[in-house]
Amino acid sequence: MVSWWSLLRFVHVLSAAVWVGGQLTLSLLMLPLLRRRLPAEVRTAVLSSLGKTFGIYTVAVFLPLQIGSGIWLASYHHVTLASLGEPGYGRTLLTKLIVFAVVMLLSGLHGWAHGSGRLGVARALALGSLLGSCVIVLLATALVGG
Repeated sequence: MVSWWSLLRFVHVLSAAVWVGGQLTLSLLMLPLLRRRLPAEVRTAVLSSLGKTFGIYTVAVFLPLQIGSGIWLASYHHVTLASLGEPGYGRTLLTKLIVFAVVMLLSGLHGWAHGSGRLGVARALALGSLLGSCVIVLLATALVGG
């Protein structure tokens, strides 16, 4: 039988998978293809639209699901502020939360840099956000195994 906590974990993992998978799909598949196939003015409009849409879904869907389900999962594991400093689950979760905050900051700065025409900075921030997202997934797997 699937428990309530299994369903909650499923929502947390699925939301993270769609969020990180979306970043990977945009960065590794769509962006190179659009750069090769579309004229610059069309490419800019398409990428801008994709970025805004992905950003809206991130803020409206992925973040609330991740934060809400994450808080509930932490309560299930009896995580307290004090236990975040303890070796094992607490410290791994704290590291994941810090990386998550950094990724959110990098993502926001990426949107600002892209909108300001600072494309080189935007690319660096996008890469940092993507790598950070992969670190979050790695840390999440450590939490499940722990």
